[in-house]
Parts: sequence; structure tokens; C-alpha cells
Amino acid sequence: MVAMADSGPSANNHTANREKNGAALSSVIAAIFLTLFKLVVGVMTGSLGILAEVAHSALDLVAAVVTLLAVRVSGRPADAEHTYGHGKVENLSALFETLLLLATCAWIIYEAIQRLFFKSVAVEASIWAFVVMIVAIAIDYTRSRMLYRTAKKYNSQALEADALHFSTDIWSSTVVIVGLALVRLADLVQIPWLVKADAVAALGVAIIVIWVSLQLGSRTVMALLDGVPASVRDAVIHAVQVPGVIDVTQVRVRRSGPEAFTDVKLTVDRETSFERTHDIAAAAEEAVRKVLPGADVVVQIEPVRGDHEGILTTVRLLAARNGLGAHGIRIYDLTSSGGHLLELHLEVSEALSVEEAHAQATRFEQALRQTLPAIDQIVTHIEPTGDAIARRKAIEAADEGQVQHVLAHLTDEIGLDCRPHAIALHRAGGELQLTFHCTMDPQMPITEAHTVTEKIESFLRSQVPNLGRVVIHVEPPSDEGPEAAQDSIEVTA
Repeated sequence: MVAMADSGPSANNHTANREKNGAALSSVIAAIFLTLFKLVVGVMTGSLGILAEVAHSALDLVAAVVTLLAVRVSGRPADAEHTYGHGKVENLSALFETLLLLATCAWIIYEAIQRLFFKSVAVEASIWAFVVMIVAIAIDYTRSRMLYRTAKKYNSQALEADALHFSTDIWSSTVVIVGLALVRLADLVQIPWLVKADAVAALGVAIIVIWVSLQLGSRTVMALLDGVPASVRDAVIHAVQVPGVIDVTQVRVRRSGPEAFTDVKLTVDRETSFERTHDIAAAAEEAVRKVLPGADVVVQIEPVRGDHEGILTTVRLLAARNGLGAHGIRIYDLTSSGGHLLELHLEVSEALSVEEAHAQATRFEQALRQTLPAIDQIVTHIEPTGDAIARRKAIEAADEGQVQHVLAHLTDEIGLDCRPHAIALHRAGGELQLTFHCTMDPQMPITEAHTVTEKIESFLRSQVPNLGRVVIHVEPPSDEGPEAAQDSIEVTA
């Protein structure tokens, strides 16, 4: 049985896409402003730290545009070519941003080394240099908080990557301010080597960006390779062990952008009913969504033999699996070999021939031996179930009178008071078919009641020629007394 979650795009998908697009668009606008502002001041002052920040902000602008496009594409629903949706576009966007960050860092490090050891560039630590960095910090702080909040709300890796860009700008801008302050101090205290502090600050910016890039890159590659933290898988395994689950045989989790997809395979006792199995699957789905909110969950249920399952249940289940019925199951110990003998009545369709019925019984016995290796011998009594459709024919008055007479004198003839009622008599296949209800002591063991019905059936066959199928329904006496007179017979034609 497979139970599939009714997930996919949620009812609030339109609202989510609108908020995510709004956050990404505001980041683009903020990145444009900061890039232009820093560029003007960087050219005016000649500060490498500020120029490094210009490159960083330009990178943020490109990343913000890519994020905006990725968020818009990832919001599209699944189609014939992308059955898991378009969420991976966000992961590709994050990988692209990572590569841009690393390329920018390489240029900053190269230029910083040049200024430290091979060339001298005059840096003007004017008031505008400090103003632009303070404004940048304020904007970066505001944008990063907004992006983080939206990314967490909708589990968007693209927005989270964009938020990382803006948050690292805060630290890198702080490093640049420190470098400019040291340059200003060098002019005041006449310490020439402090002029190099600007290049050192640029190196600090590069180190921060490299560290963030590696963190982001690692998570992005893992997402593209469908990797998830082991803690997530462990949490899902623990969650799906709802009442009724015997074992968790498989758990697969993958992410596609903000979407999570989970496949779980569980085992339950094969005696579990269909409705109960469905309830177990539904409970497991709900448990997974508590670990991964909004996840698309598929739960597959496999029936297995439970530890508590007895031999009788196993025999009945195997018979049902082979389209047969089983009753009268008996198990005997074999004193000679120490093994077990299994005897049972095997119900097959009465439309089968001897050869066909024997073939079904043989297949069933082979399955039994494989499932129950402790059974040494199996003896099956094949009997028809009477499930074929028989055409009813009219009966003669003599047949009806004879049956009435025999049932009326049951007590006198065999000493059994069963008070027959609800009697129905018809003819099918050339034989008389008789059914009736028999009232017995409510405290009588069912085995004893079955013995009584066998004696009644044997007496009826000895008294009524051409009597075929006999069905006797045993029941306790009702408060109203016998339900019908003994000589009342329903004759069907």
C-alpha cells in the first residue's frame, strides 16, 4: 500500500511568491544604491578598502539580480519536465553567487598584496569615506534582517544566500572603517607605515568573504547533490515511528529550493486492517511535516509477519493470499521425529476439477512449508466452498411434508431439543437444499454445539433421501421465545 501526501504547492503559495519577490527586488534596489555611492567615494578617496567594498557591492548587485530571477522561476509549479518543481533554480543561484564571491576575493587579495609590497597609492581618508561606510552598514543591517526573516519563513536558500551577502558587508565595512581610521591616524601622528592599514583592511574583507563563500558553497553543493544533514534523517526516522509501525526500512529526503520531499517505507503487522494501515500512514505523514514543515511526503506500507503472530493466523493469511479458505486447523506433535503435523480443511471453489483443486492445494502447501519450516507434515482436506451460483427449482409437496415431519420429531428420535425455526427449503442441482436456525443453551461451548449440529445433520440425511447442502445456524434463545412454529417452512422456487 502506498499513501501519498496531498501536498505540493500550498494554498498560500501566491502570498509566499509575492513576499519573496518583494524581498529580492528591494535587495536589488539597495545594492544599486550602495554600489554607486561607494564607487563615487572610492574614486574620490582612492581607498582600496572602499574600492574593494565597491566590488563587493557590485557582486551583491549581481547576486541580488540572480536571486530575484531564481525566486521567480522557483515559484513556478511542477510540470511534465520538472516533476519535482523548479526549486533547484534557487540552489543554482546560490552556487553562482558563491563563485562570484570567490572571484572577487581573488582580485582583492591580489591588489592588496600589490599595495603592501610593490606599489604605493595615496589614500584620502576624508569624511565622505566614513559617511559612505556608515550608510552602507545601516542599509546592510536593514536588508539582511529582512532577507533572513523572509528566507526562514519560506525556507528559501536563494534569499538566505542574499542575506549572507548583506550581513558580511556589515563586517567588511567595519573593517574598512578601521583601516581608514588608521590612515587618518598616520597623518596625525606621522607614522608612515600606518598608510598600509587600508590594504590590510582589504585583506580582512577578503578573508571574511572567503569564509562565508565556503560555508555557502558547501551547503549549496550538498543541496544540488540531494544531501541533507544526518540529524534531519534521524529526526524523520524518530518521528515516523508512530503506533502500529514495526520498523522503518527506508527514509529518503531531498530538497529542491524551498521544497522538501520525503519518501518513507514502513513495515506493519500483516494482520493490520486496511483502514488501520491508512491511519498509520496518515499519522506518519503528519509526523514528518512537524520535522519538515510543508514537505511533500510519500509513505509506503509493507505488511510483515509480527513476532506475536501464531501458526493459525499464518495459515489463514497464506490461504487468503492464494484465494483459498482454511478452517478446522489442527497441529499435532510427532513423538517419533519431534516435529509437527498440520491438518486443515482447505476450501476451494466448487467449480474446479480435482486436478485444478489439487494444484491449488499443492501451491498452498509449498508456501506453508517455506513460511513454517517447523511443520514436517501437512495434510489438507479439500472441500468445495459452494460459491458457485445454483439455479433454484420448485420442490414437491411430498419433499416439504417429509422435511417437516423429520424436524418436528428431532427431540423424540435423537433426544436433541433445538427448536428449529426460520426454515427454508429449495432444490438446486437436483438436490434438496435445507437451511434453518437451531436454538441452544447460550452457555454451551461452541465445540459441543458443533457436535450437536453434526448429529442433527447426520440424522436428517438418514431420513431425507437426496438431501444435499444443509446449513444449520446456531443461536441462543430470544426473549420472545421461538421465532417461528416448527412446521413453518419457507419454500423457494
